[in-house]
Amino acid sequence: MPRIAFTINLDPAADPAEYKRRHDEIWPEMVEALRRAGARNYDIFLYGTTLFATLETDDFALTCAALAQDATNARWQEHMRDIITINVDPDTGCPKLLPRMFHMD
Repeated sequence: MPRIAFTINLDPAADPAEYKRRHDEIWPEMVEALRRAGARNYDIFLYGTTLFATLETDDFALTCAALAQDATNARWQEHMRDIITINVDPDTGCPKLLPRMFHMD
């Protein structure tokens, strides 16, 4: 299963603890929406005001398309909108992926 990576920007005025709290309390239906969309092994790390996300999916375009149609995901994005912005690829509407520069098993 391919692993992809992308960044999310935490608003500089936002408290990182608030971002963490919201994810500590992530809605079970949001987790299920991610799973239904094909996302697995999803991690988000913080570096300054940059959130670095990685996940595994068989087809990122299909995962994005499924989430774009999901009402729970729309509510979650609205819930997070006040503290983050996502770097979107204008060609796909999905988060802009970071190119893998190195891999070690």
